[in-house]
Amino acid sequence: MTTSSVAAPDAPAKSRGGARVAVQKFGTFLSGMVMPNIAIFIAWGIITAFFIETGWTPVGILGGFGETDGVANPGVVGPILTYLIPLAIAIQGGRMIYETRGAVVGSIFAMGVILGANGTVMILGAMICGPLGAYLIKQVDKIWDGKIKPGFEMLVNNYAAGILGFVLAMIGFFWLAPIFKAIANGLGAAVEFLINHSLLPLASVIIEPAKVFFLNNAINHGVLDQLGAAQVKESGKSILFLLEANPGPGLGILLAFTFFGVGIARSTAPGAIIIQFLGGIHEIYFPYVLQKPVLFIAVILGGATGVATNVAFHSGLVAPASPGSIFAVIGSTAKDSFVGVILSVVLSAAVSFAVASFFLIATRKRDLANGGGDMSAAMAKLQANKGRDVNAATSGLLGNNSPANEEEAEASLGGVGSATTATATRVENVVFACDAGMGSSAMGASVLRNKVKKAGIEGVTVVNKAIANLDGTEDLIITQEELTDRARQKNPGAQHVSVGNFMNAPQYDQVVEQLKNQ
Repeated sequence: MTTSSVAAPDAPAKSRGGARVAVQKFGTFLSGMVMPNIAIFIAWGIITAFFIETGWTPVGILGGFGETDGVANPGVVGPILTYLIPLAIAIQGGRMIYETRGAVVGSIFAMGVILGANGTVMILGAMICGPLGAYLIKQVDKIWDGKIKPGFEMLVNNYAAGILGFVLAMIGFFWLAPIFKAIANGLGAAVEFLINHSLLPLASVIIEPAKVFFLNNAINHGVLDQLGAAQVKESGKSILFLLEANPGPGLGILLAFTFFGVGIARSTAPGAIIIQFLGGIHEIYFPYVLQKPVLFIAVILGGATGVATNVAFHSGLVAPASPGSIFAVIGSTAKDSFVGVILSVVLSAAVSFAVASFFLIATRKRDLANGGGDMSAAMAKLQANKGRDVNAATSGLLGNNSPANEEEAEASLGGVGSATTATATRVENVVFACDAGMGSSAMGASVLRNKVKKAGIEGVTVVNKAIANLDGTEDLIITQEELTDRARQKNPGAQHVSVGNFMNAPQYDQVVEQLKNQ
């Protein structure tokens, strides 16, 4: 295969995408702090569901109620939420900026805020202080980098980190903690206002379109997780964990395409349902919505229906449902909320299905006349919304064998129909990269890994990572098309393959063929 590229990798991508890309990157960074610690949320959720006073099996010494030997039980639910979860997030955020040294200083900074907040959940404070502390020690280290006399390195480094940590802890405790506490209380009051005035369903007007534009991480992990955790601490459950994670609206869209879609969209929708509803990878239905922007109405109405149902039944989850699988949702449902939560998923899917079906039936004749629906156009819209070349989108989603795509596939390593950076380096390390390094990229890595195994190829590893964790050792990186530019910035020397859908992209076979011909 030739090593030429279809488009210059240094195209002015920075000027395209605008604020949306900036918010998406910010959301990716937030998810990079939260996602590795989701297991703590889940463990805490299980403890909460069983041992709090209204749980399945109340235990005062664990749930934090009642007294033991005349002393109030502190429990484990409160301390995990107040200290462990924010501290773990701060450590991860510091590590992302400046490895272990950044994690240490960032955790000291965050601990000052956590203690100064006096019991208020400080997840947001930890998300800010962890990376900020790491950044500051990184800048301090640059001051005397290469200037320390031999033998004094450990002394200078340890005291520099310790003294800076002390200063930051004091700043966090006395100055920042009151600010973050006021922000947390303000956000909580705003949510309570929306709930008390039955306005929370209106949040779907923002959340559902934001999901399709890959901004869900900024909303979910940046705001909803903290507010939801605080509500769980107060009442044992939170509706906020379901605002974004409800798989119902996406299920309705895919069901509508299964019954009333045409062409490729209809044939692939049933398989996408399994991935989305059971696997919890919501990204798989986004191109179906982008194929027909009018379907934004369907997901908004479906999402609002689910929220309204949970409001009516006072239902919620005890922990984040991550990924947004029906299994994760049911597993995190509060003891008294099963009816409301299940109904919220069913009704949101029903409304989304009904509205989407109406639009699909209304345009069916036109879609058939256009050759069975234009899923490639959906990817073009996705690229336009993400600030990429529209022409670069036409080969990605579920297979498009037009001559133009075949030409591009031949011209760019890995058969990519979009801008690539290709080298002649032997490929031994293939990495699937996405926002969080879980979910969709894990699915794609599994699919390609099986293809590589069946082809009898040895000496090639196929793994998945978050884009933020790409370290330059990757030989070939596979990303969804809207994320390729960001992956290229992390490792410009690797080969980059863009796909529209991690489930069954035609580029996989081209990658396998390249590996066989090495």
